[in-house]
Amino acid sequence: MSQTIGRTRLAYSRAWHHVSLSAPGTPPLGRLASQIAIILMGKHKPIWDPSTDCGDYIVATGCTDVYATGRKMQQKLYYKQTTRPGALKSLNMEGMMKKWGGGEILKRAVSGMLPKNRLRKPRLERLKGELGMRV
Repeated sequence: MSQTIGRTRLAYSRAWHHVSLSAPGTPPLGRLASQIAIILMGKHKPIWDPSTDCGDYIVATGCTDVYATGRKMQQKLYYKQTTRPGALKSLNMEGMMKKWGGGEILKRAVSGMLPKNRLRKPRLERLKGELGMRV
């Protein structure tokens, strides 16, 4: 039997998914990021293969309403290193929200849940974050 059955151009076509973070009943940041990572990898498709990039696009709206449980807004730290000795800088989630917005927080959460390989960057580029609501 041929291994190419089902691997057509139509099977690899990319769909667009919409995720609203301001909708009632939206899961917390971690659970939402894991669901987004599965869609970006294409694991929800029957043709999924770890070595191919067959995931879909995701548009996340209302990123200013990102929700984290507990005291993560004050306690979770994001680090940045400038490669200079003693130049490690940290910023908590509230500061990240003020400086870069909720889209960057969502992007970093999803990035941590994707496999660390050469497909990570193109998969992350398919995640589009918008601050306001779409009409």
